[in-house]
Amino acid sequence: MTETITLPAEAVIGRHIAFSHRDDLTHIPRDQVGIITAIETDQPRCLRIRLNGSRRGLYVRPDAENLRYLDEVSPVPDLPMGRFTPTGATAGFDFAYEGVLVVQFDDDDLAALTPDPEKAAAAAATFLREVFGIDDESNVRDEIAELRPRTVAFEWQPEDAEFDWLMVDVEPTAEHAVQVHYLPTL
Repeated sequence: MTETITLPAEAVIGRHIAFSHRDDLTHIPRDQVGIITAIETDQPRCLRIRLNGSRRGLYVRPDAENLRYLDEVSPVPDLPMGRFTPTGATAGFDFAYEGVLVVQFDDDDLAALTPDPEKAAAAAATFLREVFGIDDESNVRDEIAELRPRTVAFEWQPEDAEFDWLMVDVEPTAEHAVQVHYLPTL
């Protein structure tokens, strides 16, 4: 038997909300704000909310104790789609050395976003030392020797895709083409 869901009057698409994760879920800071993006009344967790700064929807109960309805209602903002140029504020690009962003992929491959091979080597080496904890300089040198230049573009993926964005090889004249130095899996 399916549970009957009673939606409060405040539960409307576009309603701004505040949401706190319980203490055992520490991957998202407490008391984040967001917006209701969809309502699916065929399930108990019928409100899909998107927290500000996230591309993924969370499904919550409309009566959840950690959900607060705020006064503001507005159109649900579209997520950016298509190609983009990453910055230090882009999810996944939170490591930089001397202005060079370094991104680590799920398979532990790395990319240093710079056309300059010396800057790429310095940034990747620092990443290997500080993030991977490699302290043997001969191992760092061996890894850095595998850096290869690539011309790529970064593309936003749809909401709730497995990854927020993908890196794809492109021609140097393509829109948002970026020169990176790529280091395959360690």
